[in-house]
Amino acid sequence: MFEINMTMVHDALNMFAFLTAELTALFLLISYLVGVLQMYIPPSKIQSILSAKNGKGYLVAAILGAITPFCSCSTIPFLKGLLRAKAGFGTMMVFLFASPLLNPIIIGLFAVTFGIKVTMFYFTMAMGVSVVAGFLLEKLGFEKYVRSEAYIEPDAATCGTGCGGAVAPVNKWRKIWDSTWSDFKKVLPYLIGGIAIGALIYGFMPTEFVARVANENNPFAIPIAAVIGIPLYIRAEAVIPLSAALAAKGMGLGAVMALIIGSAGASLTEVILLKSIFKNPMIVAFLVVILSMATGAGFVYSALF
Repeated sequence: MFEINMTMVHDALNMFAFLTAELTALFLLISYLVGVLQMYIPPSKIQSILSAKNGKGYLVAAILGAITPFCSCSTIPFLKGLLRAKAGFGTMMVFLFASPLLNPIIIGLFAVTFGIKVTMFYFTMAMGVSVVAGFLLEKLGFEKYVRSEAYIEPDAATCGTGCGGAVAPVNKWRKIWDSTWSDFKKVLPYLIGGIAIGALIYGFMPTEFVARVANENNPFAIPIAAVIGIPLYIRAEAVIPLSAALAAKGMGLGAVMALIIGSAGASLTEVILLKSIFKNPMIVAFLVVILSMATGAGFVYSALF
């Protein structure tokens, strides 16, 4: 029988505090760095590199995603910067899918824990599906589901103290910070709400339960694992050790693959944050891509290995 104990409460509270501090710092840092990049790299340059009209743009976006150590949530401020730079929609989607799945941390841990062969399979699946999904979403016209306000630079203060008198020019670094802080205030309610729900799931969902419903004898193990992975927000540093523990408790490796992709590729917090950028049809499309990638990789892995 499932019982709540103080350890679970402690784990949930610790996860909430940790994620709140970490994601706040990451969001502010990445947003500020994006602002600095936008100051030195003209939007036209970014647009030309990640232009959907350039076939190489999709590959460049996937490679950019693979070398950036972003989790699913910290990808959001970078995505906003790409939107404001008017980069190609399809290539932006490739980056959104690839960045949390292919970052150097998760690939390194994957290789150490599961070996090179499994890592290469994971990398190939994540890279391939990300590129194909970005291309198809572009061709199907999903760009219309981007909220118009996502393209608008946030208002920043344009004067120093004493605005009633003479107007003082704002330092360029302060202007970037004002823009970053304005962005952060808009997403803060979504961020806190998503973290709270994710922390509760993290603290109160025992690994024994996950392994029991996703063992090798369950024909629905892979889709169940993929679905469980979405709300179960897991950092790149934690998803691999947790998956290894679940495999040791009886979870099939195909289901492990699905859980890793589902949890690393999307999270409840990220989906809530994406609502400030995308309309509902685009949110649904995003989840369909991640779930399809997770279940597809799980079934293919089970069939081949």
